[in-house]
Amino acid sequence: MDNRVYIFDTTLRDGEQSPGCSMTVSEKLRMARKLIELGVDILEAGFPIASDGDFEAVQAISREYSWAHVAALSRARKLDIERAAQALEGAKRPRIHTFIATSDIHLQYKLKKTREQVLEDAVAAVTLARQYADDVEFSAEDAMRTDPDYLEQVCRAVVAAGATTVNLPDTVGYATPDEHTTLIGRMARALGDSAIISVHCHDDLGLAVANSLTSVCAGARQIECTINGIGERAGNCSLEEVVMAMRVRQDRLPYQTAIVTEQLYPASQLLSSIIEFGPQPNKAIVGENAFAHEAGIHQDGFLKNKATYEIMDPRSVGVPESRLVLGKHSGRHALAQRCADLGFDLSREEIDRIYTHLTSLADNKKGLRNEEITDIIVRETGKQSASAVAN
Repeated sequence: MDNRVYIFDTTLRDGEQSPGCSMTVSEKLRMARKLIELGVDILEAGFPIASDGDFEAVQAISREYSWAHVAALSRARKLDIERAAQALEGAKRPRIHTFIATSDIHLQYKLKKTREQVLEDAVAAVTLARQYADDVEFSAEDAMRTDPDYLEQVCRAVVAAGATTVNLPDTVGYATPDEHTTLIGRMARALGDSAIISVHCHDDLGLAVANSLTSVCAGARQIECTINGIGERAGNCSLEEVVMAMRVRQDRLPYQTAIVTEQLYPASQLLSSIIEFGPQPNKAIVGENAFAHEAGIHQDGFLKNKATYEIMDPRSVGVPESRLVLGKHSGRHALAQRCADLGFDLSREEIDRIYTHLTSLADNKKGLRNEEITDIIVRETGKQSASAVAN
């Protein structure tokens, strides 16, 4: 099986649907440019029927970046599909992404339709979408809670109708990795080479990345994800995490993407500047503390060989460098290195004296700034830094 995995970015669609993440047309255009620089394979630009703004955003991105592979979402409804097609008219590689729920709980309470009716709607939607685009993706909403026999019936039918990608979303983040392995494996065997199997995992149980990776191992070849993992409720599979997992662990995950990983951190920073919040400090790959070390044991090992406590080079994801944070947990090795970085040539005895004062002060602080460390050094040793002497 081909080891190429396609990255379907839905930051501008599912990501934008989460509270505090709404974007204007101009903001979507800025973010789209960065996503294209990042190397995403498919860029889902919006849900054209949802609002005039979403229609305009898809239309603007399709025209501004006409060479990009741009997707627009639509329900399995005639007006939705026609609106999506109209918004994508400027794109040279348009994809219409149509969906309908297939789980019994959605059929009974949301759609109030039978399985037969939903199957007919799914086939009709794909058939219509193919009149406007050669590339059609079908999503079986809430696939992971859908009866497998019925789901396979739907998958086979939409592919026969012309769908080139079949997406099996864990819409509510309910499933576990073993369930993904079983279901995705079954659908991959059922469809063979007739369509690409895609996954769209939500993070309600914190399993979105794990479930996406498990699905790839089972035969999926498209992952739907977002920058910083933004999205409905607890968010979507994090693009930066799933991509770097495959890059770092090639021994266990021998798959390839087209992502320019050095653009991951810049993309995260741009998104954070556009929406109302950024990732939590301890967020993998792009969080403020992702490459920061405070514990003395960690700092000592890091200074001797970075591989002792870092499994990837921060520059590989666009982070300029690692950080050694001086606080109450720090050790003498890190302090000596910081003193040297600040331009001070100190003896071991001087480092010991400074260390005692530093830990005492740090007991009541969240970390020490360079200015505070410099003040302690000057007060305890009477020395000036090399740069201060030069001036």
